Amino acid sequence: MNRFPFMLLAFSVFACDQPSTETTSPVESPKVVLSDSSTIAHPVGYQFPEEETFKVLSWNVEHFVDPYDDPYIRNRREDNPDPDMPQRAQLLVEAIKMADADVVILQEFESEKYLMSLARDSFPELGYQFFADAASPGWYMNVVLMSRFPLGVLQAYGDIYTPVTGYVDDEGNKQTQVNLNTRMWTMQIFADPSYDFWLTGVHLKAGRGPRNEAMRAGQIHLLNQQFDQLVQQNPEANLMMAGDFNAYPNSNELKLLTDNHLIDPMDSTVWTHPSDLPARRLDYMLVNQGMANEMVVGSVQPVYFFNADSMRMLSDHLPVIGEFRRGEKP
Repeated sequence: MNRFPFMLLAFSVFACDQPSTETTSPVESPKVVLSDSSTIAHPVGYQFPEEETFKVLSWNVEHFVDPYDDPYIRNRREDNPDPDMPQRAQLLVEAIKMADADVVILQEFESEKYLMSLARDSFPELGYQFFADAASPGWYMNVVLMSRFPLGVLQAYGDIYTPVTGYVDDEGNKQTQVNLNTRMWTMQIFADPSYDFWLTGVHLKAGRGPRNEAMRAGQIHLLNQQFDQLVQQNPEANLMMAGDFNAYPNSNELKLLTDNHLIDPMDSTVWTHPSDLPARRLDYMLVNQGMANEMVVGSVQPVYFFNADSMRMLSDHLPVIGEFRRGEKP
């Protein structure tokens, strides 16, 4: 359990810096004031929910784009969205309402701006005030966060080169990559005045074969280093890593994570892909021991909101939901 003094210097809602043709105005960010102790920032008038537990939803929503063309992105799906996008958007809105999660992490979602617009126009009653991403400047599939809880420090990895671990090309040359690291970030989330956790949202490199596995391993080595630093700073830090790992439960990539700080609370036979007839697991919500102590037992599972056909129309992945206490069980 983590009840250490917060490390936040100031709180802000992080917005994408790419130009947009979207005509809707963004959700206004709450004003920020410091508490008397000057160690934690609260938005003016913000009140933490009274429930003893909170829910986290993670979902790869498969090439989910808004109706507007970003002139700086050259991709058919983003330039000319598929005709079924309005129907998929309606299904996603209904699913988010049914989930009623406090923190939502979406992979393959276009932007923070679009999620803010959906929240404002389609489910304002759910109370999502805080949004963030670390969007790629040249790609349209990002990992985007919305939360009822205030957000703290965002650690983004988009400018960091990671090794293609243990892999050499046909000429024996080692390789590195940077293009996919925008699809990872770590965010401090304040679920209670005296309880926070570090959420790492990811969409790791897709594909089978040695090179793809080596790229994922390079990404994971970077994240493990970040986890090590967080635990060194505070041995009681709560850690969660959620998203589309593009790796199987028995893979070397998962072992790199579970040999370090993280625990997989789902059974290895639980599957999430494809959503209409699951045959493998690519989606996870891993936690460290501190956060595992606060997990509602058996709550981290994939869920169906609709029938199989509707779930597949919305996405090829099933969502994963977990429920947690704001502190260890008495």
